[in-house]
Amino acid sequence: MTRIQRVNGYQVLDSRGNPTVEVEVGLEDGSAGRVSVPSGASTGTREAVELRDHDSSRFHGRGVLNAVAHVNGEIAGAVIGMDAEDQVAIDQTMIDLDGTANKARLGANATLGVSVAVAKAAAAAHRTPLYRYVGGASARVLPLPMINIINGGAHADNPLDFQEFMIGPVGAETFSDAVRIGSEVFHTLKADLSAEGQNTNVGDEGGFAPAFRSAEEALDHITSAVERAGYRAGAEVAVLLDPAASEFYTGGSYVCPGESTTRSPDEHADYLRRLVDGYPIISLEDPMAQDDHEGWARLTESIGDRCQLVGDDVFCTNPALLADGIRRGIANSVLVKINQIGTLTETLDTVRTAQRAGYSVVISHRSGETEDTTIADLAVALNCGQIKTGSLSRSDRTAKYNRLLRIEAQLGTQARYAGASTVKGLAPRARVS
Repeated sequence: MTRIQRVNGYQVLDSRGNPTVEVEVGLEDGSAGRVSVPSGASTGTREAVELRDHDSSRFHGRGVLNAVAHVNGEIAGAVIGMDAEDQVAIDQTMIDLDGTANKARLGANATLGVSVAVAKAAAAAHRTPLYRYVGGASARVLPLPMINIINGGAHADNPLDFQEFMIGPVGAETFSDAVRIGSEVFHTLKADLSAEGQNTNVGDEGGFAPAFRSAEEALDHITSAVERAGYRAGAEVAVLLDPAASEFYTGGSYVCPGESTTRSPDEHADYLRRLVDGYPIISLEDPMAQDDHEGWARLTESIGDRCQLVGDDVFCTNPALLADGIRRGIANSVLVKINQIGTLTETLDTVRTAQRAGYSVVISHRSGETEDTTIADLAVALNCGQIKTGSLSRSDRTAKYNRLLRIEAQLGTQARYAGASTVKGLAPRARVS
């Protein structure tokens, strides 16, 4: 009764008003699963291909009707009749059908939509939530939320070179407490920015986008807001950064126009080390560019024992790229974005590769999101203990937080809040409720 009976693809809109793929899969017993696929703005060059129509007469070329046609045509023809419980076989069927190394023919947005919708349909057939279907009886860890409060880089129209400044409520006792603390700091920061005459409109991921020009300026405002909200910076609320360094790596140098500064790889690594020394920073995502492998290795050797170094562009949620990075001594953590690789099976392979090597795992959204909450369930399913899903504003972001709050309520006394327990270099400071 869990055989796939129908596969339907649609074109819907993401949080930036751009088209994206939505897929619904129906089973013989009437169960169904639906997912809408996210889209990134700051992307790694080795991500699986997001297939766009490039028809300038529609959505400025960003339509996804070709990807939807693949869902309703070739992919549906290949997977209808297969058992939705056989996730690995279904995903491999789509990989083989595409026939390219990066899903360039069918599109990762098409394959991912079907892959996750199949898992959701199977979970529905078992009358169990997705986190329990994927993670089993042990799925009960609520993640530390990386709450975006200041946007820059490709996510905002301001001079700030670094892309994301986030807070993590490491001192909270429960996930719901973490959300409350994050909200209090967020609104305190808004009041502070407003009092200074700064713009308090939000960027793509819900954080504020003030006209700051340096990381220090943003960090000073964040630590002040934490203290003014009544919390201790570092001990109760830590800071996490995503410089997205590939975005400003040019000709072998790190060019920061907001600061009117150009740094060599060694100078950039030393600058990051000084930031970690001077502020309560516990995690850096993409601190070095995806092609600067030597810089990555030097930074990992320098501060990897006391700061989480998360690889996004350099790994692209690809188990082979991650394995190569592990051999090179690059990073100590991996960011997992399901649309970077294009199937649930490959996503889980990446997570297992990281965990075997002792790397931490951060489940992540994209800057172009929808109301879909799949990643919230995956964070709990994998007990990875960390999630990056934007700010506590914009319904495309708060939908994930609200889903996690509901999961925490469902788990009741079985729920555990990860706090800092899975952040590399911070295990001794872990707190679990």
